Amino acid sequence: MADTDTPITCVTDDGPIAGIDPNLRVAATESALDLLGEIIDRHGEVMFHQSGGCCDGSSPMCYPKGEFPLGSSDVKLGDINGTEFYISGPQFEAWKHTQVILDVVPGRGGMFSLDNGTERRFLVRSRLLPQD
Repeated sequence: MADTDTPITCVTDDGPIAGIDPNLRVAATESALDLLGEIIDRHGEVMFHQSGGCCDGSSPMCYPKGEFPLGSSDVKLGDINGTEFYISGPQFEAWKHTQVILDVVPGRGGMFSLDNGTERRFLVRSRLLPQD
């Protein structure tokens, strides 16, 4: 059960997150970092995969590291505190000009995602990357 005293915050505008390089392909809010830390404490190293599928398309799935079979077209966007974040090739093509921001909202995670059961779930938000 989630700690009801811990506020859940969200990115709500198109501006960069304070203290995070706006040129990073993948970043995270403090709420996402907190939940990620809890999950790592319970499960060990993890990884993220964003499929862009029809169901939970904005919900990245969090798996034990190495337990999700990556495809040849999957793209590694970067790391969040040492946790690898992958996106499907077709989704990357649609989002290649955006910064992917890992956030947390109230709710249940995907059936196989490690955030399930925390009464919080990861959510991806995005903002345009600065143009060169």
